[in-house]
Amino acid sequence: MGNGGCGKTWLARRLGTTLGLPVVHLDDMHWEPGHNGIARDRALRDADVQAAAQADTWIMEGVYGQLVNTVLSRVTSLIWIDLPEEECMANIRQRGMQGEESEQQFQDLLNWVAEYRTRTKNWNSFEAHSKLFVGYSGSKSILTSREEISAYVDKVLRYSAVSQKT
Repeated sequence: MGNGGCGKTWLARRLGTTLGLPVVHLDDMHWEPGHNGIARDRALRDADVQAAAQADTWIMEGVYGQLVNTVLSRVTSLIWIDLPEEECMANIRQRGMQGEESEQQFQDLLNWVAEYRTRTKNWNSFEAHSKLFVGYSGSKSILTSREEISAYVDKVLRYSAVSQKT
């Protein structure tokens, strides 16, 4: 979990490929397919997330603290990527507009990412992610820089290589 543009999708894909695990993107469950900015029915979204979490193994990524909370009892390792907002915004600018996203939607996303630490009483905020992280008693990591993210991936790669040899 983490702010928009922090690298959740990149990390999840990398770990999924390395470990041979399916990756669940919460954005794909939250938004109507092919319709930027139109949220799906919450009951359908929640049911799909719960169904995905019933699989034996998975990597799930997203900004949606409420959805993370609903599957937390099935999580074996929680990773919170907490990069500075400026870095998240630079990543979003670098990847550019996606799909049929308008210039206004793109600017709204950048503004939303910039407000990560100041949003309150919102599941998709630093406040909520911090509470989820602190309250989770299982294996957890907080990654606060690109260097820490790379080191985490390297550690998983090394562990995976050793596990495959035995």
